[in-house]
Amino acid sequence: MLLFFIGCYYTAFRQGNSSMKKIILLFGLCGVLCACGGGEEFVADRPLEEIYNDAYQEFNKKHYEEAAELFQTAESQYPSSPWAADALVMMAYSRYMGNDFAGSILAIDRYMRFHPGHRDVPYMMYLRGMNYYRQVSDVRRDPEMSAFALQSFSQLVDRFPNSEYAQNAKNKIVILKNYIAGKVMYAARNDMQNKNWTSAITRLQSIVLTAQETVMTPEALFRLTECYDAIGLLEQSSGYANMLRKNFPDNEWTKKLK
Repeated sequence: MLLFFIGCYYTAFRQGNSSMKKIILLFGLCGVLCACGGGEEFVADRPLEEIYNDAYQEFNKKHYEEAAELFQTAESQYPSSPWAADALVMMAYSRYMGNDFAGSILAIDRYMRFHPGHRDVPYMMYLRGMNYYRQVSDVRRDPEMSAFALQSFSQLVDRFPNSEYAQNAKNKIVILKNYIAGKVMYAARNDMQNKNWTSAITRLQSIVLTAQETVMTPEALFRLTECYDAIGLLEQSSGYANMLRKNFPDNEWTKKLK
């Protein structure tokens, strides 16, 4: 091929056609580069089965970082293999077990991008939620991870309501909603201590409106009666007191009403 382009270029040179010379030179260079690049094929270091066996051995020894690296090697060296998706699943799970939550989420993202129709999609959606769920801390800290976990589990339930992971995800959703409501309640109590009644009322009303099923709702209704009493709006206070009595007649917060 190279000799062909040299011959064409020489002919154009003899004819004095400068435009043709540039075009031929450009195509000739591209052809040479493509030929050089096409001659180099990637060759895997080891057979896939061998890498897999070593990866599972490391996993069974609870050497999760080493296992994850080997599963990553299997997926990257054999991306067209039927085992490639399984390798990503095990890489994500190994990183999760090793508390490398960011690494696990990255593996899940890669899996979702390249294997969106694979059988393990529900599991990987559940594992994404668990990566965030494991990072949820106490109510005094930022609830960002709880919001991500709630979103992940909700998406799983919406897309795969009959999967084997759906019920567990629903249970986690209840826990997370209570956690988030507890975070809002914690902030509302601080607002009340500082006599920031407007902010406290806004937070408490958000619990009543968006987290009715949580254990925080009775307290939110009681605190609203206190806030409205404090600013002299007795009619609103009475309304929330009646709501508390009607919906939670036997609750401990109802018994605290005057």
